[in-house]
Amino acid sequence: MTADALAGGQTKTWVWHLPASPDALWPLISDTARFNEAAGTPRYSVSETPRPDGSVQRQAEADYKGIKVRWEERPYEWVAGRHFRHRRVFDNGPLLQLGIDVSLEPEQDGSRITYRLHAVPRGFLGRLLLLTGFIRKSGISIEAMLRQAAEHALGHRPLPFDYTSPPPPAGAAERLQGLILALNGGGYAHGLAERLAAEITTAQEVDLVRMRPRRLAAAWNAPLRHVLELCLDATKRGMLTMSWNLLCPRCGGAKSQVSSLADLPGQAHCPSCNIVYDGDFARNVEIAFQPAANLRPLSLGEFCMGGPHVSRHILVQQILAPGESRDVAAELPPGEYRLRALEPGGECIVTLAGGGAAMIAEPAEGSSFSIRPGPEAERGVARFENRTQRTLTLVMESRHWRQEAVTAHEVTTMQAFRDLLPTQVLRPGETVAIEHVTLLFTDLEGSTALYERIGDGAAYRMVRRHFAYLAEEVRAFDGTLVKTIGDAVMAAFADPAQALRAALAAQRGIERFNAKFHAKTAGEGRQIAEAVTLKVGLHGGRCIAVNLNDRLDYFGSSVNLAARLQGRSRGGEIVLSQALAADPAVAPLLDGLPASREMAELKGFTQPVPFLRLRV
Repeated sequence: MTADALAGGQTKTWVWHLPASPDALWPLISDTARFNEAAGTPRYSVSETPRPDGSVQRQAEADYKGIKVRWEERPYEWVAGRHFRHRRVFDNGPLLQLGIDVSLEPEQDGSRITYRLHAVPRGFLGRLLLLTGFIRKSGISIEAMLRQAAEHALGHRPLPFDYTSPPPPAGAAERLQGLILALNGGGYAHGLAERLAAEITTAQEVDLVRMRPRRLAAAWNAPLRHVLELCLDATKRGMLTMSWNLLCPRCGGAKSQVSSLADLPGQAHCPSCNIVYDGDFARNVEIAFQPAANLRPLSLGEFCMGGPHVSRHILVQQILAPGESRDVAAELPPGEYRLRALEPGGECIVTLAGGGAAMIAEPAEGSSFSIRPGPEAERGVARFENRTQRTLTLVMESRHWRQEAVTAHEVTTMQAFRDLLPTQVLRPGETVAIEHVTLLFTDLEGSTALYERIGDGAAYRMVRRHFAYLAEEVRAFDGTLVKTIGDAVMAAFADPAQALRAALAAQRGIERFNAKFHAKTAGEGRQIAEAVTLKVGLHGGRCIAVNLNDRLDYFGSSVNLAARLQGRSRGGEIVLSQALAADPAVAPLLDGLPASREMAELKGFTQPVPFLRLRV
């Protein structure tokens, strides 16, 4: 450990050797919000003010033991998996500046962590703070928490850091126990109600302020549908509250939050990025949850608003002065990346093959700037060049930042959503464009003759039970039954592969359904030997979501085509459009299935439509 004076301040550098790998430690150490909460630092409020050049000034304020401390919250710099640093410049209080610089390097038996802490005092109180061991004491606490993180990474402790949740409100334990019993008595708990209750009572606030079902599913090793159904039922019963978040397409932050789809705005402003952006049901409208306040109230403010863990889609972020160039060691996996700056300006999309990467910021008209890729850097190097006359925070980010979000489109195509929260609908007259939804239509072959042969009452019961059968199959494959039309069914799926799986399961299981119906009617003293035969049509594409009869419904040419294809089906068949059959997720499911390719003129379509006919 070394210590020295720097710019009138004090700097200490620690080197620690931990048994876990950098890959295992990085998600824990870079999660600065979790780290700060566990360390006991208070939340802070942030005001964001646009500057004339379009950048944003962030002023933060926190209460430290009764003293209101204010500072400028500057951007972090980092290279994912390797390094991050941050500096705060204070307007008041005992310090002028406080900065951290953290690096991880692999070692044979784990990781070498270099942690540097730098503080510049303000006046007598600041110098006294440093003389009485502020940095030394901080280092002791930081080392203890890093060792906790390593133990967690190795599976030797359940939580990354020591943390004690605040005392619950009066009566919360009794309310929670009653809610657990109610959830377990319903059909959507899947044995996870106790896990959810434990999450609410023991998790850190950083996990609860925006509970994301995908994260819970991964942590619990449970199917996403089971976790979503549990959260939706818990919302209905009052254990959770639900929000629709309009995520900024640049930073991924939830900049507009509402509790009802009817209140969802078409646009939002991100003060962090200083841009206005549209809501896209299938891309950046996310569902998230929070504990009910009478079970676990959450405090307001931020533990950290800009650390690497908040923006995990950003692999490299660097602050460059005017005219500065910089090379940093960085491994960028193959894939599509966006090169941009935190400040509003140009951007570009590049595809990297797994080598190096380079980006150049150049002056553009007015005070703006453009971004373009530079000559390819050597492997393992990210190269930045700022040719402008202003400081820029340059970013290389993966295009897959939405992978953790469950979109409004995904959840509204779930049967449990419609069953549990039927009042969650769009504003009257509102329409939402959906980039891609897969529609499944079914009908019964010869249903009119069925009514004549067995009578209206028996045929009606058979049709109603076949609706329930299809609803179960649709739900099992993450879809939703939108409506029934006579003897027909319309269902919607966010995932085209799941739509085909549901269609195959429904056709393959129809004989079993018929056998169960025959056995049930025989047990009731009625002999009905008739069977239902399904006709199925599938197609996916763009459409619009609307409210119809107080339920979400879909309209557009994609809906019409799916219905027309069902009309081409004969009993026991699935007819799907050639476009859907060519989908990369659908095509592998068709291997080995007996199919014929056909083309036909369909009502309402000017050109003949190619399709695939499957005999199941």
